[in-house]
Amino acid sequence: MNLILIPLVVLAGMGLSLEAGLIGPLGTEVGHLWATLSIFGVGSVLTGLLVLFFSPRNTPAFTQLPGWQLLGGVLGPVYVIVLTLATPLIGIGLTMIAILSGQIAKSLMIDHFGWFGSPAKKVGSERLLALVFILAALILIAWS
Repeated sequence: MNLILIPLVVLAGMGLSLEAGLIGPLGTEVGHLWATLSIFGVGSVLTGLLVLFFSPRNTPAFTQLPGWQLLGGVLGPVYVIVLTLATPLIGIGLTMIAILSGQIAKSLMIDHFGWFGSPAKKVGSERLLALVFILAALILIAWS
């Protein structure tokens, strides 16, 4: 099952690059906040339809969940606003490798310490070396 998820996640990552390519010019045309609103508006409608037709009906109410679990709702728009600002100025490749660098660095910390209820997975030298290679890619792409 896990091997099937890897290509799916790679495709989702490709979708983020596509989104950056679409939202950067949109933000230039209509404004960064309007572009962000349009992305989340369309996404909310689609997600609402998915929830309506495919979600289990016995899920807990938002009021029963810890508030920190809803923080992603704040982080998502920040991420998209940064995409709309950065992509037209520095390009999709540099934007994506910079985002990836931050994602991997923070992900390794979350894995290592087991934050947010995830199982702790100690970060060894192989994972740190992978982060170094990603940071090297960031530097090479930024300087090219």
